[in-house]
Amino acid sequence: MFKKLLIANRGEIACRVIKTARKMGIETVAIYSDADAQALHVQMADEAVHIGPPPANQSYIVIDKVMEAITSSGAQAVHPGYGFLSENSKFAEALAEVGVAFVGPPVGAIEKMGDKITSKKIAKEAGVSTVPGYMGLIADADEAVKISNEVGYPVMLKASAGGGGKGMRIAWNDEEAREGFQSSKNEAANSFGDDRIFIEKFVTQPRHIEIQVLCDAHGNGIYLGERECSIQRRNQKVVEEAPSPFLDEATRKAMGEEAVALAKAVGYASAGTVEFIVDGSKNFYFLEMNTRLQVEHPVTELITGVDLVEQMIRVAAGEPLSITQDDVTLTGWAIENRLYAEDPYRGFLPSIGRLTRYRPPMEVAAGPLLDTGKWQGEAPSGETAVRNDTGVYEGGEISMYYDPMIAKLCTWGPDRATAIEAMRVALDSFEVEGIGHNLPFLSAVMDHPIFIKGDMTTAFIAEEYPDGFEGVTLPEAELVRVAAACAAMHRVAEIRRARVSGRMDNHERKVGEDWNVTLQDRSFDVTVDADQSGSTVRFSDGATLRVSGAWTPGDQLAVMQVEDAPLVLKVGNVSGGFRIRTRGADMVVHVRTPRQAELARMMPIKTPPDTSKLLLCPMPGLVVTLHVEPGEEVQVGQALCTIEAMKMENILRAERKGIVSKVNAAAGDSLAVDEVILEFE
Repeated sequence: MFKKLLIANRGEIACRVIKTARKMGIETVAIYSDADAQALHVQMADEAVHIGPPPANQSYIVIDKVMEAITSSGAQAVHPGYGFLSENSKFAEALAEVGVAFVGPPVGAIEKMGDKITSKKIAKEAGVSTVPGYMGLIADADEAVKISNEVGYPVMLKASAGGGGKGMRIAWNDEEAREGFQSSKNEAANSFGDDRIFIEKFVTQPRHIEIQVLCDAHGNGIYLGERECSIQRRNQKVVEEAPSPFLDEATRKAMGEEAVALAKAVGYASAGTVEFIVDGSKNFYFLEMNTRLQVEHPVTELITGVDLVEQMIRVAAGEPLSITQDDVTLTGWAIENRLYAEDPYRGFLPSIGRLTRYRPPMEVAAGPLLDTGKWQGEAPSGETAVRNDTGVYEGGEISMYYDPMIAKLCTWGPDRATAIEAMRVALDSFEVEGIGHNLPFLSAVMDHPIFIKGDMTTAFIAEEYPDGFEGVTLPEAELVRVAAACAAMHRVAEIRRARVSGRMDNHERKVGEDWNVTLQDRSFDVTVDADQSGSTVRFSDGATLRVSGAWTPGDQLAVMQVEDAPLVLKVGNVSGGFRIRTRGADMVVHVRTPRQAELARMMPIKTPPDTSKLLLCPMPGLVVTLHVEPGEEVQVGQALCTIEAMKMENILRAERKGIVSKVNAAAGDSLAVDEVILEFE
């Protein structure tokens, strides 16, 4: 077995690999750019090597710099994680030339299956059903438009060397094909150093289901079930689960056997994933093979008990698989939610900055791998489990140079409903402050009827949130529970304030029992009867709720019980109440005396400033292109400006017709959130 392993990556996946290497007694070497000098993976590794400036194309994907780090550290093997150089055959060849093991598949398999164009040709030749498309190289935007018309809109423009949603665009017409081609090429070049693009038919209403395969160099190959990855935004997976709520055992077996056969056909040896599009009749079509560890691999580990990183390392060391297909059993259900530094209230645009607060929920018996490095060797045995794979820490900074992922929160339960409920509580318990993030959106998805029924397709987010995400309006029953909890909490805070020391004699403050609670345009008159173990909250309609839990004034997290059902609230202070965040809702809750409530109803409502004639920068980023000039008339939907942030290009479009009166930025400018880019007459 190897004595020293270098991880050619960063962030959560680098930390993830380090945990398994530590468990196996293998020393680890981290690499880092200037931006990552204080990163968590650098702190966790046994040693670390600096490799260059922040941009990935000057550090993490520069093969020569990574090779220098390998040589100087004396590493015997390299795990590439996902992204960066993980599917780069030239990197694997460079390692082979110096006798360093690549913890991944052979070079030939990477070249055949890692390249999306080549892999589709091989699959088609092997008799595997594939999505219609054009697999040849595309010279320019004009040719992209011509091919798109031949294939038939809508089409998907995809980077040949791509992955992780980078370099991918859906085009519904010629204009979008032209724009998407150039943006895809730019993203592909920046992310992978390879700007080749291919086009395929975009299948509407599909499910995205993938099969995890594991092969060794001795001809053995198995599949470890499937993962449902249909909930995506801009082709980036957001929620994954295993198994799929859609597949039956026969389809699972057929997909698994086909995936293994395809892997064996190219001499695959390592962990890999074969992705399929599955239609409503359970017909499946080969999409691509990812010749690396997937982001969503934890859900497979949770239902199988197999540590995929350990298996990859052992295969790279020449060991045969220690398990056969008959040994693979799927136990329970696992769900993964990807926590991104993206502001859902700003169209999910990237958010950067310092994590002023980062408190994930406590991990509980989470399958193969915990922070302790202990491998259970089997799926979780408790009622539920929680696992959080992360690469950040409180006080750390989210950089503009890399992928916006903060963490992957996973839960396991003996069945799907239990796993979902565990995830709801875990999301409500996850405290993140200082940046915009998608926790509220993830909570909303967990409560969405389509997700609960398991009927989602890859169009779920586009169809259910066509105008973006604006928060959640809680149902009446949940509002009542929150109102009861806040009334009880406010009374506790009032009693504490009434007990201030040093008060004058005969000036004792009395705390009443009658209160008015307002939240999300609802108003409740309540009476709070408190005792040593909690409070009984009586509503004006006669309903009563028993409230108890762990909260003291000043706590930012309230873990409550309302009628013996859990209710977790993130708590902030506002005048006369709280800022409460729970189940995807972000609301101000005012708790007032009856007289205060009467006066509050007479107060005017402050209107926000008018920004309708301004184009504001929606996220910190770099101006790539300005598409308009002063005096130019613009139409609805016209491209105004392209902003690059976190390796993704974002085209800002006109929401209404108008004339540009002033341009306040230029290509190359670095802008902050809400900086004015354009002004209109």
